[in-house]
Amino acid sequence: MNDANDMTKYSLRSWVLVLALAPTILVGFLLGSYFTINRFYELEETLVDQASNIIEPLAIAAEVGLETKDFETSKRLITSAQLNKASLVEFIAIFDASNRVVVTSHHYKNHEMMRYDKPLDSMLRTELEQIGDSMILRSPIYKSSDAPVKGLEDNTPATRSDAKKIGYIAILINKESALLQQHRAGVIAFIIVMIGVQLNLFFTFRLLKNVTQPITEMVRVVAKIREGKLDTRLNGNLIGELDLLRRGINAMAGSLSEYHDEMQQNIDQATSDLRETLEQIEIQNVELDMAKKRAQEASRIKSEFLANMSHELRTPLNGVIGFAKQLLKTPLHSSQQDYIRTIERSATNLLGIINDILDFSKLEAGKMVLENIPFSLRETVEETVTMLSSSAREKELELVIDVDSGIPEELTGDAMRFNQIITNLVGNAIKFTDKGSVQLKFQLEKIIDDKVHLRCEIIDTGIGIDAQQQASLFQAFGQADSSISRRFGGTGLGLVITKRLVNRMGGQIGCYSEPDVGSTFWFSLPLNISQYPINNTVPLMSLEGKTILLFEPNTLSQHAIERMLQRWGLKVTLVKSTKQLEFITTQSQHIFDFALISCRAITASNDPAAVLSLAKKKIDNLLLISDCPEQEAFYSQLRPYIDKQISMPIGEKKLASSLLTPHSNIMSETLAAPTSVVPPAKLENLSVLAVDDNPANLKLIDTLLKELITHVQLADNGELAVKLAKERSYDLIFMDIQMPGTDGITATKQIRSNSANRNTPIIAVTAHAIAEERERISSSGMDGYLPKPIDEAALKGVITRWKTKPKFTHFDLRTLNWELCLTQANNKPDLALDMLKMLLKSLPETVEHIEAALASADNDKMLACIHKLHGACCYCGVPTTLALCQEIESGLKRGVPVEDVEPEILELLDELTKVESAANQVISQLSVDI
Repeated sequence: MNDANDMTKYSLRSWVLVLALAPTILVGFLLGSYFTINRFYELEETLVDQASNIIEPLAIAAEVGLETKDFETSKRLITSAQLNKASLVEFIAIFDASNRVVVTSHHYKNHEMMRYDKPLDSMLRTELEQIGDSMILRSPIYKSSDAPVKGLEDNTPATRSDAKKIGYIAILINKESALLQQHRAGVIAFIIVMIGVQLNLFFTFRLLKNVTQPITEMVRVVAKIREGKLDTRLNGNLIGELDLLRRGINAMAGSLSEYHDEMQQNIDQATSDLRETLEQIEIQNVELDMAKKRAQEASRIKSEFLANMSHELRTPLNGVIGFAKQLLKTPLHSSQQDYIRTIERSATNLLGIINDILDFSKLEAGKMVLENIPFSLRETVEETVTMLSSSAREKELELVIDVDSGIPEELTGDAMRFNQIITNLVGNAIKFTDKGSVQLKFQLEKIIDDKVHLRCEIIDTGIGIDAQQQASLFQAFGQADSSISRRFGGTGLGLVITKRLVNRMGGQIGCYSEPDVGSTFWFSLPLNISQYPINNTVPLMSLEGKTILLFEPNTLSQHAIERMLQRWGLKVTLVKSTKQLEFITTQSQHIFDFALISCRAITASNDPAAVLSLAKKKIDNLLLISDCPEQEAFYSQLRPYIDKQISMPIGEKKLASSLLTPHSNIMSETLAAPTSVVPPAKLENLSVLAVDDNPANLKLIDTLLKELITHVQLADNGELAVKLAKERSYDLIFMDIQMPGTDGITATKQIRSNSANRNTPIIAVTAHAIAEERERISSSGMDGYLPKPIDEAALKGVITRWKTKPKFTHFDLRTLNWELCLTQANNKPDLALDMLKMLLKSLPETVEHIEAALASADNDKMLACIHKLHGACCYCGVPTTLALCQEIESGLKRGVPVEDVEPEILELLDELTKVESAANQVISQLSVDI
């Protein structure tokens, strides 16, 4: 990759120059060097050959003079030779066998360098010695004809043993001429190479002119085309493929120009179309904005209409239901009681229809707010189904509750809406079932990350629904068959409200059914597991190993009860008939700890009391399941033989409590207790102001309050209420909202600003039932909310709660807010206090674990501690702690190290200290009152 990038750094001109010149220069220098060096060697060899041709004849000729010691002749010989080759031979000397100079060609000051520095016997042939710019040749002189003929290249030693050296001759050769010729050859070779390079440069630049310049021009033209100058063209004729490239670029530019023109036309057309579309969209936006404003106005009018209708309908119903209940407290004969109960039931049904319409409207507008509070699953289910049991009992239906043992008891969610879902589905099942059974079955699907996924099935043996009619089940104001609404009544909103509630809670709902066989409605819901127990744990361990006799003819109820008993460790003996019961209780010697006998099972006997009398002898604790029609005379003859009476349906809580306390008062659990006048309770010593513009409602609340407190002051309008509030102080004020003139909210603000009741609890009494109205009431300075129709128990609860309003001044409400505690505990003070106590109890251990995780920088341990604390804070009204836990947990889940969230953790530890102090104050002040 780097090589490719390096190649793009250099231009084509540079590459051509490099690739053309480099080989030429390299080859030229190599050839020039080769021939020059070769010439040098040739001249050197020629010079040596010339010197050899001079010295060797002289060596032969000098033998006579040296042998006869005729040095004069030898001198003339060598002098003549030196003068004859003066340009080549610079000096000649003859040495004898003793290596002494015998004769020289002329006087030479450095003749000593001519001397052979080795033994003469080692000189076998003519030898060469290089000295600077000169060279010395030495050749041995042999006696007579004994001397072998040897040259410089002859390596063969003398073969004759009698050959005798009498001396040697040395010649000093001058190399100046040879060196001059060598330099001349080098210069000529360099000149030839340079000429070759010049020729190569000439042709290279000619090539560049014909190749690189056109290519550069093409690059320039392509750049202009890229800039949008599509009319640019390449001109002239080029060589070879470059001309083809020129034509291709010109053709490309022409095509691009055509495409550009066509595209511009399309853009102009699209722009024109878009401009028209934008104008239409602008018009539509204006229309949509107007429609939106009209829709918002319609929604506001609808909300106001619903609020007003709720108030207008609930206001008279408040009087009807309230005075009907009050009338039932007075001595009446049976027909009058029946009439009053009919009035109360009719008014209650009408109230249910109103509630359905309001719920549907809130769901349709997306304004239904779901709570997230802890609740007990089995207790909630049992309470809900128990309220519907009277309808099932009237139709002699078997109503069964079957809850999977793997489902946790303590969950969090909207318990009220959960009740509403069960009530709608079970109520429909009872309504459309004439005989048989209705079974409410809960199954555990899975548990993931502290979240339980439940599946609930409501199985009935009713009229069933065909496949075509099932499609319209969950539609508003519709039922499977229009004739059904006439036969059974109802608005047709129950299922659609149920479906939307289930969907809002993150679940699903469905149905499968067969005509004349029955229906199964199912829904699945995800609910969070509560980290703290809500109710005291039932000591079921004490039942383990006990024996129990179960006589229940209904198969579904029998199986459900048997599974519960076996799960608790009891030894169950099933009874199929009264004869088997009589046999076991008379013939068997075994004594049972418990017996659970259905009332319906023993009615088949001619004398049920006798059957129970015999059975009681072998049973320590006999419990009777009251599933027969209400007949007080029938139950009165059975009571002497039974220890406890249990009404259907039987859930885990009810059955466990009955087995653990089998000797509680039977009379309190009878199904047909006679109506009697309730004795007056002890009145609270309180002074209460009640404000309402409706005379009937004012009279009703006056009647209800006088049964609970000692002093009641009435006001039929807001102005009078403000005046009375300025004159005296009250313990509690009940304020109607919708009144002519000064309404309840305005009156509340005036009382709060200037009166003797600035800190007095003011409770809104209103028929408004939508969330916006409740929020407006809460923000106006009122402390509580009491809906119409007024329920006596709810009224008593409000008085109990607010008769001593708690005031906490020693800590910040962001640290601990008791009102928020109550809201998160579904306005149950005892539950809110228990949750706060559990949080307080867990704080020391939690702080210890957080500090340990912080010291060890353990992300996983810290995340587990904060997650557990976060779950506990959700139900205890500690806003600052909750926010810090959420921030720290979010950071740790993103992988942030503990060190990075250390400031927040230290702040959390400080806040937990404040929470501990505040919780102690609240618990000490409220425990006695609650």
